[in-house]
Order: sequence, then C-alpha cells, then structure tokens
Amino acid sequence: MVTPEEQQHVHSQEPQQPQESQQSQESDLIEARQQRLLQPLPSAAILPPGKLEEAKRIIEGDKAIKPFWVKKYKNEAAKNWNKFYQRNETRFYKDRHWIEREFTIYKEGASGKEDESKPHTMTCLEVGCGVGNFVFPVLDKNPHLFMYACDFAPHAVELVKKHEDYAKGRCSAFVCDLTKDPLTDTIPKDSLDVISVIFVLSAIPAEKLEAAIKNIKEVLKPGGMICFRDYAIYDAAQIKFSSNPGHMLDTNLYVRQDGTLSLFFSVAQIQALFEGEGFETVECDYVHRETINRALDINLDRRFLQAKFVKK
Repeated sequence: MVTPEEQQHVHSQEPQQPQESQQSQESDLIEARQQRLLQPLPSAAILPPGKLEEAKRIIEGDKAIKPFWVKKYKNEAAKNWNKFYQRNETRFYKDRHWIEREFTIYKEGASGKEDESKPHTMTCLEVGCGVGNFVFPVLDKNPHLFMYACDFAPHAVELVKKHEDYAKGRCSAFVCDLTKDPLTDTIPKDSLDVISVIFVLSAIPAEKLEAAIKNIKEVLKPGGMICFRDYAIYDAAQIKFSSNPGHMLDTNLYVRQDGTLSLFFSVAQIQALFEGEGFETVECDYVHRETINRALDINLDRRFLQAKFVKK
C-alpha cells in the first residue's frame, strides 16, 4: 500500500539568506533538532503536557459523521484505494530506503554478490505493497531474499508486476484483502521469515484488525518476525482531521478526501492485538518526527508507532 508519512508531507521552501554563514548556522540548528527528534519517545511522553492537552481537546471535541457514510466508507475502502492508484499510478510516493535502517533484519540477506545459483536465505511478505516502494529497494540490497507482495488494490498489484525489476524468480505479487482472503491460498502455511506491516493496518477499520492479524500469523513460521510501523495517536494528521469536522468515522478512525481511511494507534492497542494472537513483543514504542516548513514557520509534530513482534 501506500506510505502514509508522505501523504501528510509539508513541502519546504528554502528562504533567501543574505549571508552564507546565516544559512549554515540555520542548517546546523535544524539538523541538531532533527537528530534529537529522531530518538523514540518514552511511552508516557507521546507529547509534551501542553501540546498533549491541546491535542486531546481538539480530538475529543470532534464527532463522527452520520452512520450511513461511516458504513459506506468502511465498505468501500479497497475500491477507494484502487481509485487512488488509478489516479496517481507510481508518481505519488518515494521509495522507502529507510526500511533497513529501522528494521535491520532485512540486512541479513544482503551479504555477498548476487548469485542465482544460491538459495534464498529469507522469504518475506509485504502486506499492503502499493506500487512496490518497499519491495524493490529491499530486493535490490538483498540478492538472496524472496519477497511475496500483496495489496487489496488490483491496480497497485498490476503496477508492481509491470515494474522493470519485477522478476517471478524473486518476487510474487498478488491481490489480497487481509480481512477476508486467506494468505494460505498463495503462501505455504508457517513458511515466512519476516512480514512487513508498514502503514497497512491504519487502512483497516478497528473491528476487522483481529481477522487481518490472524491471517498474517498463518503464513509466518514460529520465530518469524513482524515489522510494524503506522500512525500513532495525537499525530499532527489526526489533529488536523479533528480540526476540520467531517472526517471522523469512529474512535481514532478518519476518512481522507479521496475516501481512503486512516486509523491512529496507541502502544497498548497494538500490543494487545498482536499478543492476543500469540505474538511476543520485542519492541513497541512511539517515534517522533518533526516536519518543518521554514517558509511558513510551521513545525508539525508527527507521531508514529514502530514495533517488532515474534510468533511464538
């Protein structure tokens, strides 16, 4: 699927500075602040107290739209994502080159030069693959990794298969709705080393999450790992949704203008979901990123949730 981080991206414009020293000084300050913000926040400190209270006030003051529209948007989630890819093709998102930095397990298959005669050292799955912004960078750096890739938007899967680097010997893409289509129809049971769940569950209504996680579990081998990243509660995007009534469908669930959904998670919620299905939590915490628009002097506090779970 898609990379939700970039959907909310604020484009920065470089201001004109009278002196190079001022530019350098400003860049150093911003870089230092960004490095500080890259560190994960403690679970109890999602936001500073003042910002947290303001975020709660805005979000709790929002109301869900009429039930007819709630049901309609939930039922048409896959259709609206498919329309998104038909509209944008491969132009909307950048490749996720940060994956190996955040989830080092993908580096395990990167050693040595490519040799087609050698067997695959890892077999992985990306759920919600979108147009391959995760799949192809990972395959490029891991010559002995085999990747399954699925999405519930047929047009996205078509675009993956048309990619110049798509090869059936190393990648197999297919259409799948995690909430109802068994992954075991395509992938052998208990066979995968790693499954990436990157900005995927946020596109699924909360009442269908257990079914999706059960489905994922079926194809992951015992000891296999889930790499998870998604929106966290009190993210700037959630505050923006609630600041403009008419987007809320349910608790922490919103609809974008194009009809796609966005669900925001807490650590407790995600841990309960995965541990309830027999996973062990390796790590699960909030990550803070700050998007800076220097031209408008706006800082946006982005909150994500990053986790690793192992199948018992």
